[in-house]
Amino acid sequence: MIGRLDGAGSRPAGALDARAAPPAWLLVRGAHLLDPRTGLDGPGDLLLREGCVAELGAPGSLEAPPEAEELDAAGLHALPAFFDPHVHLRVPGREDEEDVESGTRAAAAGGFGGILAMPNTDPVVDTAPVLRSLRERARAQAHVPVGFLAAITRDQAGTELTEMADLADAGAIAFTDDGLPVRSAGVLRMALQYQRLAGLPLALHEEDPELSGAGAMHEGAVSAVLGVAGIPSISESTMVARDAALAGYEAGRVHVQHLSARESVEAVERAKAAGVAITAEATPHHLALVDEDVRTLDTARKMNPPLRAEADRRALIEGLRSGAIDCVATDHAPHAREEKEEPFELAPMGTIGLETAFAALHTELVLPGILSLGLLVERMTAGAELFSLPTPELRVGATASVCLFDLSASWTVGEQGYQSRSENSCFGGRRLTGAVRLTVAGGAVAWRAPALAAHPA
Repeated sequence: MIGRLDGAGSRPAGALDARAAPPAWLLVRGAHLLDPRTGLDGPGDLLLREGCVAELGAPGSLEAPPEAEELDAAGLHALPAFFDPHVHLRVPGREDEEDVESGTRAAAAGGFGGILAMPNTDPVVDTAPVLRSLRERARAQAHVPVGFLAAITRDQAGTELTEMADLADAGAIAFTDDGLPVRSAGVLRMALQYQRLAGLPLALHEEDPELSGAGAMHEGAVSAVLGVAGIPSISESTMVARDAALAGYEAGRVHVQHLSARESVEAVERAKAAGVAITAEATPHHLALVDEDVRTLDTARKMNPPLRAEADRRALIEGLRSGAIDCVATDHAPHAREEKEEPFELAPMGTIGLETAFAALHTELVLPGILSLGLLVERMTAGAELFSLPTPELRVGATASVCLFDLSASWTVGEQGYQSRSENSCFGGRRLTGAVRLTVAGGAVAWRAPALAAHPA
């Protein structure tokens, strides 16, 4: 685990914000309790009192306070609620695509107990007043705790650094120009030096725009057949290697966003072996889909970085298993329907993913025996720890951040619509296994499936 930066000028990460909600009083009876961090893996009862984990016990052993609801959770799994460190809420500027209320509702419906939002909005989150206004909106609207990253450079133009210390004081969790790389090595070096004052990590979108060019999908056999300009994997991996070297030289701390290529995984592995303070994430779509899935030119499967070859996907899975990749992040990127109805080359890049993340990986990786359920849960909750935030745990005394899943329930993505305001899901129409029944986030019930029975104890 990479903790907070040490030394002069370091400061804690900013706080997460959510709307006020009644604290959970809930007795979950007979669920399979699974938390790889606390060693839980078996049937039991779970009592939430005043929004905290109050007791854990054998099935049928706990008594519910008069104020508590009692849930018969036989056949369900109780897991720590997931944490997504890479979400686009599109606010301010594109509330037609997503906003704090709809995006955090989608997160809760996907079993997430917390998320971090990116700053590539209109206006960009590059000043303290913009950041404070977002935090105020989250305190009024957010269904799950949400934190906000601020930009590394003003207007994400890649030339002038933001007032990172002021933004940290205003509650920024970290800094990123996500959606764009920091093109200049000199600017990134200055940001790493300034990081010592702000005391917060840099999250990096790794891409060499000159190598990406006008590409719209992975450069390979499929792009050649389709006649679509490709984005080579070295567009990403060379920047990962560059930025890891800069972080090592400046003793800085960086987090690499949405890894997609085998060479990028190898670059992260080398940097970690050399002692660089570097962490990395991978998305469900890069772990479950490949460029072959783009043959239909479905624009919901156009994203940046693009879906790559099967060898890249296997490298990402192995990196997730080995720990070279520290966490799963959705890169939830909503777009208006009319934008995604453009021809493939013209459509914007991005897919929504909060509501499908766990089910997609459970279906594609856990059920076939490629990854264990415990490992997937650990990686889907690790994003909080990487940003020095409380990690969701099924532990007495912890703030309740719990999701109940029916791991045998199958459903078709999009058949019942989406909680997100947008519909551009790369898994749209797929049959997935694993459905959320209840999410408790920040100590309050944030999502409840209509079919889940509850009654006073």
